[in-house]
Amino acid sequence: MSARTHGGPGVSPGFLLWRATLRWQREITMALKPLELTYVQFVLLEGLWRFDVQGRYPSQRELADQASTDVMMTSQVVRVLEDKGLLRRAVDPRDARKRVLTITDEGRKLAEEAVQVVRDTDDGYFAGIPDRGALLGVLSRLAFPGEWRPARDGGPAAR
Repeated sequence: MSARTHGGPGVSPGFLLWRATLRWQREITMALKPLELTYVQFVLLEGLWRFDVQGRYPSQRELADQASTDVMMTSQVVRVLEDKGLLRRAVDPRDARKRVLTITDEGRKLAEEAVQVVRDTDDGYFAGIPDRGALLGVLSRLAFPGEWRPARDGGPAAR
């Protein structure tokens, strides 16, 4: 019998969220492995790709803020992505103390491919959820407390 039928940790929403997250992380890790990316590398590369689409060149801190990652960890991962030839760091011409990040052509191509891999993996993982909009709303409320508000179109939560 499962722990849930015995009143064990399975009845805790936190425990269930943790278990679901672990399972999702395993699937994402396996999906990104052929691209030689970790999920954190993907998140930062995808974030830099989005800045690039807007014609913006962020600092490491701006990228960390956008991705909600630790600045020191972001610096380490940026170094790895730079070593892989996926981005470049350069001195900001407006402020010599600041380094700005630019995505390379190879990084742009990999980011676009990885975005599709993650979308496909998410679609497969969450395929059994009957109301994905409701799930996104709940997760948004948990991930962004105080920032959540319903979308105007009645779809998933917006920030």
